[in-house]
Amino acid sequence: MSTLPDTESRRDTPAVEPTEYVTSYPEFLWRALKVATDGGPLFYVWMTVLTAVWLVGVNAFAHQLVQGQGATAMTDHVSWGMYIGNFTYAVGIAAGAVMMVIPAYLYKDRDMHDVVIVGEILAVAAVAVALSFVNVDIGRPDRLWHFLPYIGRFNWPVSMLTWDVIVLSGYFLINLHVVGYLLYTRFLGLRPNPRWYLPFVFLSIVWAVSIHTVTAFLYSGLGSRPFWNSAILAPRFIASAFVTGPAFIVLALQAIRRLTDFHVGDAPIRTLIGVLRVTAVLNLFMLFAEVFTELYTGGSHTAAATYLWFGLHGKHALVPWIWSALAMDVTAALLLLFSDPVKNLARIDVACLLTLFGIWIEKGLGLIVPGFVPSTLHEIVEYVPNQLEWKVSLGIWALGIMIYTLGLKVAIAVFTGRMHHERRS
Repeated sequence: MSTLPDTESRRDTPAVEPTEYVTSYPEFLWRALKVATDGGPLFYVWMTVLTAVWLVGVNAFAHQLVQGQGATAMTDHVSWGMYIGNFTYAVGIAAGAVMMVIPAYLYKDRDMHDVVIVGEILAVAAVAVALSFVNVDIGRPDRLWHFLPYIGRFNWPVSMLTWDVIVLSGYFLINLHVVGYLLYTRFLGLRPNPRWYLPFVFLSIVWAVSIHTVTAFLYSGLGSRPFWNSAILAPRFIASAFVTGPAFIVLALQAIRRLTDFHVGDAPIRTLIGVLRVTAVLNLFMLFAEVFTELYTGGSHTAAATYLWFGLHGKHALVPWIWSALAMDVTAALLLLFSDPVKNLARIDVACLLTLFGIWIEKGLGLIVPGFVPSTLHEIVEYVPNQLEWKVSLGIWALGIMIYTLGLKVAIAVFTGRMHHERRS
């Protein structure tokens, strides 16, 4: 069965009356809730594990609320740690999800139309994860009202953080609209009206680049942190996003193909692997260029890079992390370049996993923490996330994977025809 959102087979389908179009929306939500919470034993085991991890994270966050940020390993010297590192990484996955949209709509790749909804749902889930990490990092969730325009102290347009809030919220709403509109019209048995989703699809491409660019500007605009003062930081963020997003989607497509009746062909996977072969090498090149510039020139501003890669004055907490990340990135790039996407798909899967974990370290502990070490007072105060931060972080990622799983269940049910609107006679 064809699963194109704008498939020609729907052109002659009788139109739904306007009143029925509106009144059937509660039915769509109710049916979606039933589909999302119904499944086989494997589904219930999967959701039980994710729920348990999420509840552990909620419990840890409750302890953090009671004890304050002092319960974490962060200090006055290193005020951004595990949470902001995960925030940056989640924004990259959200931006990288647009790699499904570009070939499908910009280059009119018909094969990608079948599975573009997988990337759109990933963008929604990843932005939800990113905003959740901001919530746990501010320490006092009741202060979120300060981010609301005309209500709190939004400080727009001066603050880069307010720009980050705007672009993330906008990207979330854009993708939520596209996903919701395509699924609802398909549920009704109608052809989607291009005027109601194509402009938002093309806008999401530009917006995806903007969300990670603004995140990079949030760091590189801090003059007191020389480790982040680099014009190449934003391109590095975009390059790494176009690695993690497609890598996650490749793994998701294979899981969908093996565990559901949703047809996923080889062409979309091969397209994404082709993208990965370029972006994985580009990400390594930009990392090498940044490290060369920092270490070769010398001077006092290279202290953070020296601490990260080789340790400084007997302090080397991050050295094993960053060299492990480099080994993962290099191995993943080699596997992608020299593995056949048809015969050696297992190697591709390993490469995708390695690059996901490698860039998670590189953009997390390997990027955020060295910006604070040494401090502006030239003191070396090391940071390694403690058990509470790990619990909270894993809980948020479990929540994001749950959102993604439930979204995919509804989308697959709609696009395979198992969930559809019964027209009135």
